[in-house]
Amino acid sequence: MPRSSVIAPPVVALLRRYEDPGEPLSCERVTEGLLNRGYRLATTHGAYFLKHHLDGDHEAITRQHRATQRLQTLGVPVAPPVEDLQGDTVAVIGGHCYALHPWVDGRHRDGAQLTTLQSRRLGSLLGLVHTCLERVMNQRVEPGRGRIRQRTYAHEFEKGSAHGFARGSGDEFGKVLGREREYESAYPEETFALIDELLALARTASPRDAFDTLAEHRLLERRALLTRHAHRRPPPASAGGWVHGDFHPLNLLYRGGEPAAIVDWDRLGVQPRAEEAVRAAAIFFVQPAGELELTKVRAYARAYRRAAGADAAELAAAVHRVWWERLNDFWILRWRYQLHDRRADPQFAAVSALVEWWTREYDAVREAFTA
Repeated sequence: MPRSSVIAPPVVALLRRYEDPGEPLSCERVTEGLLNRGYRLATTHGAYFLKHHLDGDHEAITRQHRATQRLQTLGVPVAPPVEDLQGDTVAVIGGHCYALHPWVDGRHRDGAQLTTLQSRRLGSLLGLVHTCLERVMNQRVEPGRGRIRQRTYAHEFEKGSAHGFARGSGDEFGKVLGREREYESAYPEETFALIDELLALARTASPRDAFDTLAEHRLLERRALLTRHAHRRPPPASAGGWVHGDFHPLNLLYRGGEPAAIVDWDRLGVQPRAEEAVRAAAIFFVQPAGELELTKVRAYARAYRRAAGADAAELAAAVHRVWWERLNDFWILRWRYQLHDRRADPQFAAVSALVEWWTREYDAVREAFTA
């Protein structure tokens, strides 16, 4: 997949749309992705986060903006965009979509940097997000027909995911509103075919390095695991709700020990809510050796269940589905071998080790989310 050409943001034309934003001083890129690019825009009146939405879906972007505006009124830490002189939050210039947000001073913190108490607060925060989203979105999810295949993280890239963090499916689920769907799981036979394809690419890589050796080892290991556990493919899930869609350390800014802003709402959509809670924990609390820090997971999950009103059975089902999702997923290897993008390579050791560890410690992981 070719990358989009870099287009310098039209800073002067953009600032003319706003009431007294100051004169531009600098505009430095701070994030690069396939769904958007971000810049720190400094003016004589302060700093802003300038977001270039590469997908250009004006309707979806506006929906995201309205959601964050409403969430802010409910006390959710977000950074809604600045409205221009016409009251709009999306600026279309030269056929490209831009949004201006207040700059939030803060830092990212992963699970290793969080205390058990802060892990509990993180679970409460995600529960708050889910319950507040249910209140602020215009249309509720109503029963209806339809079945959507639950995609693995590799499919996320094909649809345009923004960075290397593993994430769940659901970005397009919110575009057709008002229907509850069934979310199907990955099929082992398709995964076996993908494993064969990636094995061939890893074995013929030139020059071959330690990553290729580890990739081959993990692919063979995964094929053996999937052969043993193919009968455990979960049934479709049907409990959907509005979710952030990409809740992980790079989308949460802390100021001191408290969350200052949840950012990047591009994947706002409808999907099984508890699965977002499990995916987020698997990203926040994974250790370099591929194990989950279960003491913090337990504190996080209890707080999430309490805040979201989710019971243990819902979390147990979500744990199983996300485990299966991870067992069948090879997004990092697809980035490297099929898309020739190595940005996610540093994550592979921990992410791939987690699958083997999670399979071996399945009962302990489920207990941590449900006790």
